[in-house]
Amino acid sequence: MTVSARSRADVSAALHDIQAPVRDRLDRVSGEMSRIVAADLPIVAEVNRHLAAMKGKMFRPTLVLLSSAVDETPEERAVPLAATLEVLHLATLVHDDAVDHSVLRRGMPTINALFSHQVSVIMGDLLYARALTEIVRLNDWDVARVFAEASTTMTLGELRQLGALDALAFSEDDYDALIRAKTASLFRAACELGALSGARAHRDALVRYGERLGMAFQVQDDLLDYTEGQEVTGKPSGLDLREHKVTLPLIAALRTMRPSQRKVVEALFAAATPDDRQVQDVVALVVEHGGLEYARRRGDQFAREAEEALADLPETPFRAALVDAIGYVMDRRW
Repeated sequence: MTVSARSRADVSAALHDIQAPVRDRLDRVSGEMSRIVAADLPIVAEVNRHLAAMKGKMFRPTLVLLSSAVDETPEERAVPLAATLEVLHLATLVHDDAVDHSVLRRGMPTINALFSHQVSVIMGDLLYARALTEIVRLNDWDVARVFAEASTTMTLGELRQLGALDALAFSEDDYDALIRAKTASLFRAACELGALSGARAHRDALVRYGERLGMAFQVQDDLLDYTEGQEVTGKPSGLDLREHKVTLPLIAALRTMRPSQRKVVEALFAAATPDDRQVQDVVALVVEHGGLEYARRRGDQFAREAEEALADLPETPFRAALVDAIGYVMDRRW
């Protein structure tokens, strides 16, 4: 077994252990998702089968269910809430792939590639609409507000990224605002929805935990783009650079690059389709100038803040699993 394969197996085992306290309810989330997105159209059924095959590790629904149970008084509605949140998450992924014209997601063809760009856009719209229908059915204004805020924040984050006129002028503050909007907002929503379905007394702490965990998750994701190959991540290595996306490792490295080295980066961003050599050269510069180490330190800081947010929660297996989820985020390899 290779080192990467061994790491992948270890991380998968860790997630299985994290999900163990809520396994019975988590197993019901997929059925709830099928109910929410069902539609009497052959193309919808076909796309839904592909989405089900692409289903990820159900990490966000796990956070909903664990958060709802930290007082060991989870409410039954935590299951449909977890399912609705994951439908919303799927909608963002389908739309992201359409915007980026991505052909791979988790090592499988995207809706965008397998069907068409038009189907991808409309399917993302349908998933949003189905999530909205379920939110209305649940008839809770607090729940509706959480979903509305998360959806709005994620959309504005995407527009913030698309509207950046000078990518290499993107600052660390800009980056923090972006990942708080695009990634951490959904983690925050997961934990807040959990609090609203069984742990209201810990709502503020769980919101803080979810946001900081989401920040750590995105930093780690951006690091993986520099450090792992396609066989691990399910997408080409250096994809962010190829798509002219500036993330924390590059932001940190640019601060100490010489003008001649910065020109190498500028040349990559000026190229419509950067080649492998350009990507490799920029990755080497980021490593040389400590960009990866800086990003790791920032990720560790967010992880510590997430753990601190849990300090006053009761000592239950569910709190312990939330703590372990931080380690999973920081150790994952894909």
